[in-house]
Amino acid sequence: MPPFDTDTHPDTAFKPGLAWVFRSFPRVISFGLGSGLIRPAPGTWGTLLGWLLWVVAVARLPDTYIAVLLVAAFALGCWTCQRVGKEMGRADDGGMVWDEIVAFWLVLWLTPDSFGAQLLAFVVFRFFDIVKPPPISFFDRHFKNGFGVMWDDIVAAAYSLLVIAILVRLEVFI
Repeated sequence: MPPFDTDTHPDTAFKPGLAWVFRSFPRVISFGLGSGLIRPAPGTWGTLLGWLLWVVAVARLPDTYIAVLLVAAFALGCWTCQRVGKEMGRADDGGMVWDEIVAFWLVLWLTPDSFGAQLLAFVVFRFFDIVKPPPISFFDRHFKNGFGVMWDDIVAAAYSLLVIAILVRLEVFI
């Protein structure tokens, strides 16, 4: 019996579609409300969705609520990405973009609140998420579970925040 339901597709030729994603809550979350299905560059589309959700809803919350939301969203992502990765037979399918969404929320939370700063944060975050300098690449290669899917993007967020902190210190953002 398949691990989750009869819609499991462990072969690597399987290409998920919108109907497949919206048949289960873990898939909807992992695939970023379907944004992970957009090609090319699903991670970039997921990050853009994260930015939109930030502007529309998350940024309006008090800091304490944002901190709790980030922890809860990270935990939710560990669970959903683990489940969907197992279901697909691929630990970290490119369409699973919840990791980009949550990590970019962390970046936006600690980035100056201006369009220019957020745009630069987007570019810097995507750079680190795509290039994966050490130790991001180590985590990406060795942690093959829901936590691993989420964790390498949190490390990319930390790198991004370091760059942003330097730019703030140099008074690039005033």
